[in-house]
Amino acid sequence: MSDVTLPTGANAPLTGDRAEVSIGWGSTDVVDVSAVLLTDAHKVRTDEDLVFFNNPVGGDGAVRTAAGPSGTTHVSVELAKLPAEIARVVVVVSSDADRPGMTLGQVPGLGAVTVSGDARIGYTPDAFAGGETVAVLVELYRRGDAWKVRAVGQGYASGLAGLATDFGISVEDEPDPEPVPAPAAPAHVMVKEPAAAPAPAAPAPISMAKEPLGRVDLAKGGRATINMDKGDRSVTVTASLVWDGGDDARRKTGADLDLYALFVPRSEVGAKKGGGDGVIYYRELGSLTAAPYIQLDGDSRVPGRETVRITRPDEQGYVLICAYSAVENGFGSFKSYGAHAEVTDGQGSTVNVPLFNNKRAVFWVAIALVDFTDPDGVSIQHVEKYSKLMQERRPMLYSDGTFEMGAGPAEFKTVRAPRER
Repeated sequence: MSDVTLPTGANAPLTGDRAEVSIGWGSTDVVDVSAVLLTDAHKVRTDEDLVFFNNPVGGDGAVRTAAGPSGTTHVSVELAKLPAEIARVVVVVSSDADRPGMTLGQVPGLGAVTVSGDARIGYTPDAFAGGETVAVLVELYRRGDAWKVRAVGQGYASGLAGLATDFGISVEDEPDPEPVPAPAAPAHVMVKEPAAAPAPAAPAPISMAKEPLGRVDLAKGGRATINMDKGDRSVTVTASLVWDGGDDARRKTGADLDLYALFVPRSEVGAKKGGGDGVIYYRELGSLTAAPYIQLDGDSRVPGRETVRITRPDEQGYVLICAYSAVENGFGSFKSYGAHAEVTDGQGSTVNVPLFNNKRAVFWVAIALVDFTDPDGVSIQHVEKYSKLMQERRPMLYSDGTFEMGAGPAEFKTVRAPRER
């Protein structure tokens, strides 16, 4: 069985038809665990889609909660049996209502382990330090015909009632006690009417915005998702190819690598599969003020970085970040040159996409796929695929987000002056 540990915001595929999420903590029973079944609209269908200790079965029997040994609770999900309209199952933890004043920050060792097929996926959230009593710990969600698990770790200080209301669950308040009539005053006593109680302040709106990821280093085949309003035209995503030239003493100037950004605009996503011709590189620097709203910052002939800036996320579909190694570099591997990709939103989220293979005598590597079609934001996936030995033909990105090495036009970089913008 493969073991994966996710950072906050990252996700991993579920390889079986069933998933079991085990929530554990290092103390006695001070945490309640529930599962919320949500549609694409991020709402429940009925109140029965809240599965907890008083309603331990939901989703037509596909979701069950069960207490384990002290300090554990299990949420079992038969993924293949979930109703078609259910798009995600959110696993929620809350401090025990019978312990007033208890917050999740006081619960040691809180974490989740999701087991599905041959994968065991762990997640330990950052410490809850803001008085949170409720948190969405992990979520299982549909991705096409497959399912994935995401590490969320989003806490709330507004309690279960606030979170349930946000998901469209009706919360029944305790009935107000019957008023007790005051004793009648004697006729000769003047009674002053009590001042009207001030109207209670309206509760502050609950924010569902996810915290920035910070820095995330992807594992092989890993993915991280940046939460983003893709309708905000002020948003800029940057994707960089970074390299240091390696430690080859024979080379005084280091390797000359080139960033290629292959792209499919949103208007072409889902079209009949075919080879796209969208590419930004040193001979075609692109534009930020007109389509494709992607621009390369120039051509670095020495170790450092080359960066594309991507605006208008509402216009973007897929962007494949590739690197090309000029013939003059010889036969060293991309990894030996210190090459990797970095994707950032400028809002506190940076995803580092490393290379793990030391393959030599290849001119092309596809490093990262940036997916603007992800309904939860912009996802970045580690892909790391290489061209055949000594093959000059570049990769081809297709309209469904898949790609093929060696299917595009041939490149051959020769000594020349870099093009100015």
